[in-house]
Amino acid sequence: MARQDTYDLVEETSADWWEVEAMYDLCFAPGRTALSSYRLRDDVPPLAKLCFTARDKDGILAGCIRNWPVRVGGRLAILLGPVAVHPTRQGEGLGAILMRRALNRAHDLGWSRVMLVGDYPYYRKFGFFRLDGVVMPPPTNPDRVLGYDLSPGAWIGVTGQVTKAEDCNALWPGETLEGGSPKPHQTDRM
Repeated sequence: MARQDTYDLVEETSADWWEVEAMYDLCFAPGRTALSSYRLRDDVPPLAKLCFTARDKDGILAGCIRNWPVRVGGRLAILLGPVAVHPTRQGEGLGAILMRRALNRAHDLGWSRVMLVGDYPYYRKFGFFRLDGVVMPPPTNPDRVLGYDLSPGAWIGVTGQVTKAEDCNALWPGETLEGGSPKPHQTDRM
């Protein structure tokens, strides 16, 4: 099992972009961009504060995660992933470390809900559950559409089509929440 202190987990920078893209191609194959989830990412920048790289003590990229804003029935959510771990590092728990880092940071930044497309038997150990009534662009198996509450009950009553969201990088954290006045800017407690 990987220990968090074995890797340097930092926000992805523009200098990491090509290396991260190569990691995704290695782990998912170049055809990954044909998946329906990528239509939700087209022309929308990832959430910079929720994109991380994990490098070993020699500076070698071992894993990465990116996240995007989406709307579900008009309400904001985070589309988690992709998360990738180099094949030589898989099975050490690094993917879980990256995912937990992203979920914790999203919570700290004031986000309410996260979704992903994945295997329920794997992701339920992290607290994900099936989202009934949340419809991803086809072809997506509805049994693979999963959610996670960053605040209690965040998915209650949230249904509908998953659509692209606007660039959310410039918003204050409170502006990512549903209505109401923005919360004061929170410091990153990671």
